[in-house]
Amino acid sequence: MNAVILAVLAMLVLSLLRVNVVFSLIIGSMVGGLTGGLGLNNTVEVFTGGLGNSASVALSYALLGGFAVAISKTGLPEAVVQFALNIVGRKGDSKRKALSKVLIVFIILLMSCFSQNLIPIHIAFIPILIPSLLKVFNELQLDRRLIATVITFGLITPYVFLPTGFGAIYHDIVFTNMKEAGMAIDKADIPTAMAIPVLGMVFGLLLAVFISYRKPRVYKDIEVNQDGVQKGYTTKGIVVALAAIIASLVIQLQLDSMIFGALAGIIVVYFSGSIKWNEADSMLTDGMRMMAFIGFVMLSASGFASVLQETGHIDTLVKNSADLIGNSKAIGALAMLVIGLLVTMGIGSSFSTIPIIAAIFVPLCMELGFSPLATIAIIGTAGALGDAGSPASDSTLGPTSGLNIDGQHNHIWETCVPTFIHYNIPLIIFGWIAALVL
Repeated sequence: MNAVILAVLAMLVLSLLRVNVVFSLIIGSMVGGLTGGLGLNNTVEVFTGGLGNSASVALSYALLGGFAVAISKTGLPEAVVQFALNIVGRKGDSKRKALSKVLIVFIILLMSCFSQNLIPIHIAFIPILIPSLLKVFNELQLDRRLIATVITFGLITPYVFLPTGFGAIYHDIVFTNMKEAGMAIDKADIPTAMAIPVLGMVFGLLLAVFISYRKPRVYKDIEVNQDGVQKGYTTKGIVVALAAIIASLVIQLQLDSMIFGALAGIIVVYFSGSIKWNEADSMLTDGMRMMAFIGFVMLSASGFASVLQETGHIDTLVKNSADLIGNSKAIGALAMLVIGLLVTMGIGSSFSTIPIIAAIFVPLCMELGFSPLATIAIIGTAGALGDAGSPASDSTLGPTSGLNIDGQHNHIWETCVPTFIHYNIPLIIFGWIAALVL
C-alpha cells in the first residue's frame, strides 16, 4: 500500500486516540519511511535532517509567546476584557447576551481575517487576546468549538482568496509553480478561480455559527496562572501596547521575519518600563513555553514531510491515481482534491503542498482538458485542503493554544475535527464544482 496513505492514516488515527501530536507525527513518519522502503536508519536520518526546515518557524512562535506575555504587562488584554464585559448581558438579559455573542464572534472573525492581510501577524494575536477573553466566553456560554472554527476560517480564507499579505505569498507560489510545470497563467485570475471554493468555506462557517455550535455550552471558571498579566490598565499602558504592536508589524514587514518583529515589540515594552528587568527573563520564558508546543509540532511536521517526499510515494500516489482516472474530468478533479487533502493533512502546510503537487497536477489537468481557471481552482483548493483539520497545521494549533489555556479545550476533538468537518468537506465539494464549471 502507498506509504503516504499509511503514514497519514497512522498519524491521524493516533491523534484521534489522543496520542500526543508530536508522537503521532514521529510514529507516522516511521510507518511511512519503512513502508516506502527507506529502512530504519535512513528514515531516522531523513526525519532528523528535515527538522531544520522549520527551525525558524519554531523560534518565531516561541518569540510570539514571549511577545504576548510582554503585551499582557501593558494592560491591553485587561482593557479588551473590560470592554467585552461591559457589553455582555447580565441577570437574564437574554436579548443583550445574544447581541453580545454576535458582536464578540464578529470581532474575532475580523481580527482573524485581518491577521492575514491588513495586519499580517498571522496567529500572533491569539495568545495575546484569546486567553484573556475566556472569562467572557464562559459568561456568554460560548462553545469554544465555534471560536476555533471562526478563527480557522479567518486564518485560511483570506490567503486563499485575496492577493494581499499572506495571500500574496500563496498566490505567488501557485503562479510560479504552475508556470514552471508548463501552464502560464495570469496571477490576477487566481481570485476569480478561487471564488467558488471560498464559497465552500463561507458555507462551512455559516453552518458552524447558526447550526452546529449555536447552543450554549458551560465551562468551569478556572483561574489560570497569569502572574505576569497586568491587573487594570492605564492610558500609558495602552499607548505602549499599541506602539509595540506597530513596531512589531513594521519590522516584520520590512525584514519579512516574525522573529525580529516579535523581538522589536518586546524591546519596546522593555524600555517603556512596563516590565521590570529582574522579572523579564522568567516572564518571557513562560511566554515562550506557552507557544513551544506549536513549535515542536511544526518541527515534527517538517521531518514527517521530508520522509514522505524521500519515499517518492507522493509521485507514485498521483501517477497511480492518474491511471485510474482515464479521461473523466469529474473523477480526475475529485482524485486530485483528495490527494491534496492527504498530503496537506500530513505536512500541515498548504504553502508547502503546492510545489509538491503542482508539478504533476498541471500536466494531468492539461491532458484532461481543464481550462487554466479550472486548473487554478484544483491546485489552489488541493493545497488549502487539509490546512483546516490537520493536527500539524498552525491554523488549528493557533486556536488551540489560546482556547486550551485552562485545559478545557482538546486540540483534536474540539479544533481539528470541527474544522475538518466544516471546511474540508465543503472545500472538496465546491472545489470540485469549480473545476467542472470554469
